[in-house]
Amino acid sequence: MKILVTGTAGFIGSHVAIKLLERGDQVVGLDNLSDYYDVNLKKARLSRFMDHPNYTHIHADLADRPAVDSAFSTHAPQRVINLAAQAGVRYAAENPHVYVSSNVTGFLHILEGCRHHGVEHLVFASTSSVYGANTKMPFSEHQSTEHPLTLYAATKKANEQMAHSYAHLYGIPSTGLRFFTVYGPWGRPDMALFLFTKAILAGEPIKVFNHGHHKRSFTYVDDIVEGVIRTLDQVPTANPEWNGNAPDPASSNIPYRIFNIGNEQPVQLLRYIEVLEQCLGRKARMEMLPLQAGDVPDTEADVSELVVRVGYRPKVSVEEGVANFVRWYLDYYAT
Repeated sequence: MKILVTGTAGFIGSHVAIKLLERGDQVVGLDNLSDYYDVNLKKARLSRFMDHPNYTHIHADLADRPAVDSAFSTHAPQRVINLAAQAGVRYAAENPHVYVSSNVTGFLHILEGCRHHGVEHLVFASTSSVYGANTKMPFSEHQSTEHPLTLYAATKKANEQMAHSYAHLYGIPSTGLRFFTVYGPWGRPDMALFLFTKAILAGEPIKVFNHGHHKRSFTYVDDIVEGVIRTLDQVPTANPEWNGNAPDPASSNIPYRIFNIGNEQPVQLLRYIEVLEQCLGRKARMEMLPLQAGDVPDTEADVSELVVRVGYRPKVSVEEGVANFVRWYLDYYAT
């Protein structure tokens, strides 16, 4: 297939592009190479597949409507994976406008492209952050997500609602994927594992919020990628199970689905750090701090819908995943 993948210079997007190319798909990648973090890392990710004969790169911003329109009209993708977004939960407090520009306006441009160019299936990244103030564990797609705690989460909730409306109005089959705390090789420098590794190797203290007692469904990037591509291959249809009565957030009568993708075994942050210490062969100096504003104490993924409808369950343990990240980190920064 010919697939438009946005965010191919990003952490997850670069992994997805490689996997699609390996199986023989044509990939049209779109990325603006923003300077939110090290652009050289983004260029290094791209260099792994930029010269592949089935890869075409477009340097553009999702908020640039003519550029996105041109990508659709020129390349006529059959399916779309939208992974480009302004990431980072806390950066939204400093620069809220860029989140709306990229995550809301940019996503509208993707929806319009799908609408006017007969795209077979749109798969887009959402986040476990949409669960916000929910405290019932594990987080299920059947729970309400009406109380986001950050602007980032609010923009992703908006994406889900926008996609649902386009699926209803224009029949665009759409699937949203709520990612849970993704980590692994080629990750983002603003994420905990990256920050911890850099600090420990430099002999500097690491900031451990909530005194390390919160738990996360840490999900290895390869598990995320496998879930994205398996979902892409299963185009949703009208839901025969919908009864038209109960206001179930996970159910509708249109070609639209929402799935969690996360490891079912949440891990306490202190254990995550302990695994990292073992992989690095060094002890961390920890600065214990209270829970940050906008953070939730715990996340835990219910992936039963993904298992039943897609036939997939994330499986990589933190012991294996963190070891893989450390090997990559030491190799990448040694060169």
